[in-house]
Amino acid sequence: MRSQRVVAVMWIAFAAACGARTGLLGPEETDASVDSGLDVHDAKKDTADVLDAMDAPEDVVFPDVPIISDCPDAGDTLVYLLGTGSELYSFEPTTLKFKHINTISCPQTTSGPNSMAVTRSGIAFTNFNSGELFEVSTANGACKATTYQPNQKGWTTYGMGYAGNADGGETLYVSGFSNQGLAMIDTTSFTLVPISQYQPPSQFACELTGTGAGELYGFCPFGSGAYFFQIDPATAKILDSHQLSTGGKAFAWAFAFWGGDFWLFLNGNVTKYDPVTQVETFVKQAPVQIVGAGVSTCAPL
Repeated sequence: MRSQRVVAVMWIAFAAACGARTGLLGPEETDASVDSGLDVHDAKKDTADVLDAMDAPEDVVFPDVPIISDCPDAGDTLVYLLGTGSELYSFEPTTLKFKHINTISCPQTTSGPNSMAVTRSGIAFTNFNSGELFEVSTANGACKATTYQPNQKGWTTYGMGYAGNADGGETLYVSGFSNQGLAMIDTTSFTLVPISQYQPPSQFACELTGTGAGELYGFCPFGSGAYFFQIDPATAKILDSHQLSTGGKAFAWAFAFWGGDFWLFLNGNVTKYDPVTQVETFVKQAPVQIVGAGVSTCAPL
């Protein structure tokens, strides 16, 4: 990793970061135990309108995702976590506090969660071990099925993370756990679109996290440690890599970027990684084993 603060590889973030919250699946809970305390942003724009406005070439395709023009308060954003037992938590990086939201119960599945990513509007997309993809409200943990067909192009389980787009939207990127490389999922059509194998090739199962500035990163545990990758989301080229001591044999892992640092969740441990000093600091035990971490691309850089 570079010895300077993380900078954008594709563009400068179009705005400061915002909170993530939704009443996606029914009336918003008001009980303090499930109230994330953040605002709903329900601004959407059709893909065709975006392309017309940008006068983009016909071969440029942007997924149809919410377009948010402003992000009021970066410090109000939270990291959302999903445990092996489907427990949904929020995590506040400045206070290191966990808050239990709910235990999710997704319809018509006997499988368990594998990974998670969170949109700016507070929708968590959750990949299950069966290959299914569900929508979860970060406000109250309500879960519903999507029209995503499991095992598209042979992809069953994968790491997940959002990164910002040049047009102000965001894209859901996934990293195949069976050496398929990098892909994206259009959450309007619910189709998986492969991008490329990693260059140079990687044999590791990587979780992903991204920023509003368009940067994408991978956390890839292996037998005696882990690799930290910076990835070009357009080509799957590994732009930078650094070996971490946090890692080893992993059965539950995830990570998220927030405020210039990376938060690593591995087998119940929480570690902060500072990319400037390349120092890893164990901070505390998580209340559950974490398999999914999602954070809004409105989070502070």
